[in-house]
Amino acid sequence: MLDKVVIANRGEIALRILRGCKELGIKTVAIHSTIDRDLKHVLLADETICIGPASPFKSYLNIPAIISAAEITGSIAIHPGYGFLSENADFAEQVEHSGFIFIGPKSEIIRLMGDKIAAIKFMKKIGIPCLPGSNGPINIENMEQNFKIAQSIGYPVIIKASHGGGGRALKVVYDKKELKSSILFVYTEAKSNFGNGLIYMEKYLKNPRHIEIQIIADGQGNAVSLFDRDCSVQRRHQKLIEEAPAMDIHNNLRHYISEFCIKACIEIGYCGVGTFEFLYENENFFFIEMNTRIQVEHPVTEMITGIDIIKEQLYIHSGQSLSFKQKDITISGHAIECRINAENSKTLLPSNPGKITRLHVPGGFGVRWESHIYTGYSISSYYDSMIGKLICFGEDRNLSISRMRNALTELIIEGVETNIPLQLQIINNQIFQKGCVNIHFLEKTFLN
Repeated sequence: MLDKVVIANRGEIALRILRGCKELGIKTVAIHSTIDRDLKHVLLADETICIGPASPFKSYLNIPAIISAAEITGSIAIHPGYGFLSENADFAEQVEHSGFIFIGPKSEIIRLMGDKIAAIKFMKKIGIPCLPGSNGPINIENMEQNFKIAQSIGYPVIIKASHGGGGRALKVVYDKKELKSSILFVYTEAKSNFGNGLIYMEKYLKNPRHIEIQIIADGQGNAVSLFDRDCSVQRRHQKLIEEAPAMDIHNNLRHYISEFCIKACIEIGYCGVGTFEFLYENENFFFIEMNTRIQVEHPVTEMITGIDIIKEQLYIHSGQSLSFKQKDITISGHAIECRINAENSKTLLPSNPGKITRLHVPGGFGVRWESHIYTGYSISSYYDSMIGKLICFGEDRNLSISRMRNALTELIIEGVETNIPLQLQIINNQIFQKGCVNIHFLEKTFLN
């Protein structure tokens, strides 16, 4: 087992990693910025090191400082969590070259899957269905060729950055007259946000659901699927509610697409946890990207499978093989997660910075609260507005919705505005309750 792990993150995921390490008897080192010295996981860690000021670029994105922290403390491994450097291939490579274990896949695999064009090409090669598209990068200097590509795909199309993410550098195009300006817009945003102007084009589905498959692989030829989640309730391509399993997907289709994901992991020698993301429409899956890290929404999968995904990460990166096989994994019940953000429910604009003046956390059977906040905690404007995750489990979806409604009503956070009122509106909405949502549900129902 790993002896000592640097937790290279903050907030609720850092606390979650710390808890997993403690259960396994692994010592922890919490790195933190100057304004994060009072975070829960920092107060509970075996060792702490301040690596820089509040700005993420000078702390949580400061690769030399993080590796130095591992060297100074005699750590064995670095866990990046999600966000920040978790999918940065250069960081993973430097961790490896410095003699530490990166708790994630190898740098070359992160690099492959971080390039969406390369990832789609690989998935097509092994038979995973993908959207009709440009089959490679598009040339901004050859608009005539781009017009032909769009026409062959069929409008609407979407222009995306190959190295993009977070809802940036993408644009939906409904007709030819918008194409040139949209391509130039996405190219400029891609260069500005990701330092890479590689862009591509693919078919834009009008009413798809966002379905993802959670996998675990040990890099020793073993991989399993923990099945699917529905992440269709989102705004500006950012998820707000996730649930598992996804509704109205036939078990045969569920197993069919999972087998493809397992095959992909074995082919590339994947080691760790990862998520294959798909658009799903008319009983067809279309691969869009792979996330080579733990996901924000992993708790809903844990609730329906009984598998602690963080601990499995730690086991695997200790060099152990998977302790279970696909036949051992079953789905039991239904789980829903609501992301609790410090933001206005109507405008969705962040309400941080602010200080939590009162906090009451809900409880009861099947209710789980994942958060780093406490009464008196000051929320910074330097970091993401998500301040907690509320997860509810039930024997079926109706019961999990009922528990979520009760839990949201009980959850009290004062001192800053939160999106709890919006989450309650969604949970009480009849369309949501019937499971008839797609990726446009939130914007069309509440934000138009």
